[in-house]
Amino acid sequence: MGQILLVGRLASRDLRRRPAQTLLLLLVITAAMATLTLGLVLHGVTSKPYQQTRVATAGPDVVASSVGFTGQSNRSSAAASFTALADAPGVIAHSGPYPVAWPVLRADGITADAMAEGRDPARAPVDQPEVIQGTWVRGDGVVMERAFAAALGVHVGDHVTLDGRRFPVIGIAVTAAIPVFSQVCFYGGCSGPPGKPLSFDTGLVWVTQATAHSLASPGNPLTYYLNLRLSDPAAAPAFAAEHQPPPGPGPAPLTAWQSLQDAAGTLVAQEQQVLVPASWLLALLAVASVAVVAGGRMAEQEKRVGLLKAAGGTPPLAAAVLLAEHLVIAIVAAGAGLAAGWLAAPLLTSPGASLVGSPSAPPLTWPNIVLVTAVAITVAGASTLVPALRAARISTVAALAGTARPPRRRQWLIKFSARLPVPLLLGLRLVTRQPRRFLLSTASFTVTATTIVAVLIYHATINTDARLSGPFAGAPDPGNARVSEVLLVITIVMIILAAANAIFTTWATVLDARRFSAIVRAIGATPQQMFAGLVAAQLLPALIGAVLGIPAGEALYAAVQNGGLHGSPPAWWLLAMIAAILLTVTVLTAIPARLGGRVPVAEILQAEFA
Repeated sequence: MGQILLVGRLASRDLRRRPAQTLLLLLVITAAMATLTLGLVLHGVTSKPYQQTRVATAGPDVVASSVGFTGQSNRSSAAASFTALADAPGVIAHSGPYPVAWPVLRADGITADAMAEGRDPARAPVDQPEVIQGTWVRGDGVVMERAFAAALGVHVGDHVTLDGRRFPVIGIAVTAAIPVFSQVCFYGGCSGPPGKPLSFDTGLVWVTQATAHSLASPGNPLTYYLNLRLSDPAAAPAFAAEHQPPPGPGPAPLTAWQSLQDAAGTLVAQEQQVLVPASWLLALLAVASVAVVAGGRMAEQEKRVGLLKAAGGTPPLAAAVLLAEHLVIAIVAAGAGLAAGWLAAPLLTSPGASLVGSPSAPPLTWPNIVLVTAVAITVAGASTLVPALRAARISTVAALAGTARPPRRRQWLIKFSARLPVPLLLGLRLVTRQPRRFLLSTASFTVTATTIVAVLIYHATINTDARLSGPFAGAPDPGNARVSEVLLVITIVMIILAAANAIFTTWATVLDARRFSAIVRAIGATPQQMFAGLVAAQLLPALIGAVLGIPAGEALYAAVQNGGLHGSPPAWWLLAMIAAILLTVTVLTAIPARLGGRVPVAEILQAEFA
């Protein structure tokens, strides 16, 4: 017990003596754990808004679609299948079948595909959309689904055109029977004239049945939708599977309400798809940061370790003090990350304009708490283990004397470095003196560049999709907007943590190279050359990491998208990223490098050899 108290007191005193380092480490690990918490707690948070929308709109349990029936015989087959479905065992109510036209909608210069469902002015027993603004369908008015209207910037009182015909917008509504924008085509499917590329950003509007019929043409015929209510809503998937036709023309395909609920969580699911891999990347960055700081502290604390051993402390005790410091930081950071992630989750769980209501509070379960805490402790433990073991192995005499580790001299390296400019020579020498720190710094920049490249590929993919869709890509996807916002926040956090890591690394290099820099300056190197050498020592891993981040970013994006196709960012984007990383590293390393160069040579040599 006494030894545990001693370790605690020594660790606590050391943390208080270095508040800036402690705070920065706490922020680094907290950011990683908060992101991981967000990715874990977002699962399933949109079920409540969908259920609220389902109740408010008398949502169906099963939706049947006749998409794909173009000939007269197929329409007859679809009508027969609808009749059979309405009379099937377990069905207690239905509405429709409703005619659906597939016109091109234009609003304020934006063009998009539309699913125009013909409805009656009277209230339907199943699937009666909830009017949020304005009124329900009547005359030649158009009621727009709220998320589709928001994407187009359309309001009640505006006018839109459907296949060139002008209609007033008389209402804005929501429904639980059709997937949220822009997932309309993913379940029931979409129709349209042959030869026209199908847009996955199709939006839903409601018109009268007469208007829907008038929008149809031989080349772009009507399809039909039937809404069913079952005596047992939980049996909807089994009902849909039982009556589901084989692929191809035939009876109408069916969709259960559970699938529609899953589609309703698309916005949050896309955010979760980004946050989970981002949290692991931040955790890797935190490992590099903690490892560099722990190694840098050893450069400052070797004499302290020697004194601790000389006073009777065992080697494991010296290692335990260093481990205890970072484990305390890890546990506090885990708690702060859990709290930050849980509090920030409501900002990301908005179900979008396609649903009414608000999501339930995200669950912060014990498995999530244990996982986040374990990851934080693993990050701190893994990154501190090597410096702690080195502290335990160093001899008491060597620690008290501050004996420098003899450099490894390689003949080929000496011949090569002799031809280099002095700043680059000094930078390469500093890199070879601390290969582990060089690898950690390279890994840090690789993680940062990987994230930036993946973000660039995402934006290039969005731009490519828009070009391929031609004039039918005018309605912006709300999911893309939400993902872009999340990616922007993650990128900013990643850059800030990488910047902190660069400062940590430079300061640790300055401390570790005090004797070397003093000797070099004593034999004729100028302070400017030493300063440039310190900067060059950080530019080398930054350049390697930026280059490695390009293929790593492509691999990360392909993995997140399950191998899907993606666009390629312009070459100048990647070159600009590399240049920006190098410039940022130069600026960030200049401050600690300048501070380290201000100490007089005589003072350093006297302190080292006293």
